[in-house]
Amino acid sequence: MTALRILLVDDFEPYRRFVLSELAPQPEFEVIGHAEDGLEAVQRAEELQPDLILLDVGLPALNGIEAGRRIRQVSPNSKILFLSQESSPDVVEEALRLGAQGYVLKSDAASELISAIETLRQGKQFVSCRLEADIIIDY
Repeated sequence: MTALRILLVDDFEPYRRFVLSELAPQPEFEVIGHAEDGLEAVQRAEELQPDLILLDVGLPALNGIEAGRRIRQVSPNSKILFLSQESSPDVVEEALRLGAQGYVLKSDAASELISAIETLRQGKQFVSCRLEADIIIDY
């Protein structure tokens, strides 16, 4: 099986390092690039055509929700997994409505990120356990 090519999008460098440390022991995952704001995320997604984009909601220049909408246009085969501290049901539902395959709370990433990525890789949707009861999936 070829490695899953991942684009990591987060404006907080220490958090990017954390995510990289979580993914590094997994030989089936390859981080091929990163971006620090929403506009750069769209550009990098178009350029790299990654298999998976780990995308924060709270980004400078262009928020993650709008970046996700644009990414759907320029890299339609890339799966999007939001990785955010934002837990509002409205935001999570909007993220999933735009075509994201999953949503993980940053506070739960240490325990859920790898399983979320594996779930997406199997073609299924993933939402953090703490969010599931509040999310209405109607699309």
